[in-house]
Amino acid sequence: MTTVPSTNPAAGDATSTERMTGSQAIIRSLENLGVTDVFGLPGGAILPTYDPLMDSSINHILVRHEQGAGHAAQGYAESTGKPGVAIVTSGPGATNLLTPLADANMDSIPMVAISGQVSVNLLGTDAFQEADIVGMTMPITKHSFMITRPEDIPSGIATAFHIATTGRPGPVLVDITKDAQVGMLDFSWPPAIETRGYTPVTRGHSKQIREAAKLIAESKQPVLYVGGGVVRAGASKDLEKLAEITGAPVVTTLQAIGAFPESNPQNLGMPGMHGTVPAVTALQRADLLVTLGARFDDRVTGKLDSFAPDAKVIHIDVDPAEISKIRFADVPIVGDLAYVLPELNDLLSTEFAQKLPSLADWWEQLDALKKNYPLGYTKTEDGLGSPQYAIQRIGELTGPDAFYVTGVGQHQMWAAHFINQENPRHYLSSAGLGTMGYCIPAAMGVKVANPDSVVWAIDGDGCFQMTNQELATCVQNNIPIKVAVINNSSLGMVRQWQTLFYGERYSNTHLYTGADTIRVPDFVKLGDAYGCATFRVERDEDVDEVIKKALEINDRPVVIDFTVSPDAMVWPMVPAGVSNDLIQIAKNTSPDFDREEDNN
Repeated sequence: MTTVPSTNPAAGDATSTERMTGSQAIIRSLENLGVTDVFGLPGGAILPTYDPLMDSSINHILVRHEQGAGHAAQGYAESTGKPGVAIVTSGPGATNLLTPLADANMDSIPMVAISGQVSVNLLGTDAFQEADIVGMTMPITKHSFMITRPEDIPSGIATAFHIATTGRPGPVLVDITKDAQVGMLDFSWPPAIETRGYTPVTRGHSKQIREAAKLIAESKQPVLYVGGGVVRAGASKDLEKLAEITGAPVVTTLQAIGAFPESNPQNLGMPGMHGTVPAVTALQRADLLVTLGARFDDRVTGKLDSFAPDAKVIHIDVDPAEISKIRFADVPIVGDLAYVLPELNDLLSTEFAQKLPSLADWWEQLDALKKNYPLGYTKTEDGLGSPQYAIQRIGELTGPDAFYVTGVGQHQMWAAHFINQENPRHYLSSAGLGTMGYCIPAAMGVKVANPDSVVWAIDGDGCFQMTNQELATCVQNNIPIKVAVINNSSLGMVRQWQTLFYGERYSNTHLYTGADTIRVPDFVKLGDAYGCATFRVERDEDVDEVIKKALEINDRPVVIDFTVSPDAMVWPMVPAGVSNDLIQIAKNTSPDFDREEDNN
């Protein structure tokens, strides 16, 4: 049994009770937990809670679709490290949250979803808008549970926040019946909560940390394989120190972009299916992987039995379920990187300082790869704009202090490669679930959390059409995000696979209907209808001018339709199901090396 302290200084430590409804207790609990912004959409089963919300200091953002509320809560949480909150009604309101909850679960994002539910006496009767949302979300959340008594509300809400934000972060759903909301209770704060069996480990085992230091000292070709866990732990500075002490190269997964400055020459870029040649090859040739908050997912490893075949593995993760789940860990360390990395750094800089090897030969190989296989692109020959150029110029003209949120597909990979990232939490993307429709509402959530920062939503024309209704939310709530629609008139990544692996048979990937000159929809007219500032760019020569205009507009959202070539592809690429040794840098073209050569 533990007591959850208030995170709101105004709440104090008072234990006096106050008579109120369950709905009032929901709002009071959120206030006492320091919640300042929530995203939601009311309906019958949650309506009692929306009444006291009117009298609260909490800023409620009325979304146009519950999926938007979930993704906005994700963006809010990922950009700040504070839990995002979504409030929805029962039935379809709650089921519309399934995708954001699954997305947050895959990417370890702290989020609390509160859903209304029919009254207890109606449960199991197929009542109007009844759905077993707890059962549905159990496999795709960190935890989900139902509250049926008003007196359990303070403890239940506090428990949800505790679970969402401790250990490996993740989403928690709290389903609250309508009769619990309208019932009365004696409210007191802070509540006592009990989380039997939930005891996340934060401190790593000292013996294992020493073994890790020993392996690092013995390695000749180490790689720091960095995942989103470094960002979630707030351990970026500790990572920089580890890289400085060891001199080892660093690769950062999609969720870890910005955790280590890309301007640092030790950063080899992103590994995996669309990773850089130096990053992918470094992992393949490594004799040691120092794995920090990463989970060896298939998009990084490719064909698993050929991934990093000569490497021993140090795996540090706060979630014990990830250790040796996919790749056996020679040195497993369960713990929070915010605690483990300082202890490891201290050992390496003192006791093992004189034992660390020179990595000159290793860097000779890596520097050759960086020189011979830099990131780049070839302009297409159809006269349309280059998507890589537009995205690169957005980053260069805006700078690394802005937030960049992407959809899923080709534009996601181009943004990962061509926008320089120097700060953690400034590149946001749906990684594990790969959710089209994530971008616009997530960017909205980022802007609510960071109102003084520039927030770019870099979306594809396919993704954009899934959730662009949240532009209405942005306009009405003064959330001036900037949207770059990379419009190649197709489902670009699927089309790329059809080009490479399906004989250019483009089955259902072309998004325009009728003549190619007909824009369905016309994104400029669509943005104008929502009240946004709108532009269209059809030539690379006009890219800079329009981006500069967009950066000057801060009183409403901006939508830019970048009309680009459907023939542009994402390179490098490792085809699905093959070894990372078979990375391609263009169609049917692999780098001119093999694993047997040394320092040539």
